[in-house]
Amino acid sequence: MDLRLLRFFVAVYEEKNITLAAERCFVSQPSISNAIKQLEAELNTPLFVRHKKGVDLTDEAHYLYPLAIRLLGDINRLPQLFQQRTECLPLKLANFPDLSQSQLARVLAQLKQQIPNLLLELVDHDAPADARLTLDMFKAEDEIFLPLWDEDYVLCMPPDHPLASMEKVPPEQLHQHDFIECPPCEAHQQTIGLLACDGLAVNLVAKAEHKTQVMHLVQAGLGISFLPTGVLETANQLVTVPLDGPRMFRRLGLCYPSNKTLNPALTAAVKVLSQYAVEKR
Repeated sequence: MDLRLLRFFVAVYEEKNITLAAERCFVSQPSISNAIKQLEAELNTPLFVRHKKGVDLTDEAHYLYPLAIRLLGDINRLPQLFQQRTECLPLKLANFPDLSQSQLARVLAQLKQQIPNLLLELVDHDAPADARLTLDMFKAEDEIFLPLWDEDYVLCMPPDHPLASMEKVPPEQLHQHDFIECPPCEAHQQTIGLLACDGLAVNLVAKAEHKTQVMHLVQAGLGISFLPTGVLETANQLVTVPLDGPRMFRRLGLCYPSNKTLNPALTAAVKVLSQYAVEKR
């Protein structure tokens, strides 16, 4: 359908007069009349009843009018929509899966609030990306690590576990307790090393690659384990107790390239998150 037909229809509908509609559209009166006849033929329905003083509107005209307004409005907005897309700042971020969801949300909210044209895409941790929200231990040699938040490790267990009532757990109290290991975890390795120095050991009953998997094993009652507070945000049914010893924590932040020019979106993101990190200290 020719969009001019809809424009001429809207003009006649609002003016209720073909002559006034022609003046408004800067065309001749016959052009408006022929356009309305063509539109009525295409829709196979009368839209106006002509008389000497102008036109009366049919029920079909009342039905068509809001549809025509919406269609013409969408067409008029197309250039603006495409202009907005060309002005947007695309940023692809990979994020580590086992981290604090509330902290991640705060970081993403800061980016959205401070970079209005940001077009953000989140991908898996190992997927190609402009930058990564990850642990400091995963920083590559050609990357810069911008620290954003820390997560303390705490001992977690079901409420009926013998250690659940303690305010702090000395390392020696872990001796022979069923324990779930997360192999890449420094906290677990540090704890097992401390016990080994005193001739003590935990009873390793299960292991997992990810912290969330460890949490599920603890929830299932297989044993106890150390987990970062960020992972435990949704584990309300578990009891957490700190270890009576050196602080164990992990640091999360933004890893981004150090040896190449950053795209505009990443440049803006680094600036925003640098200020965010300063304000959190």
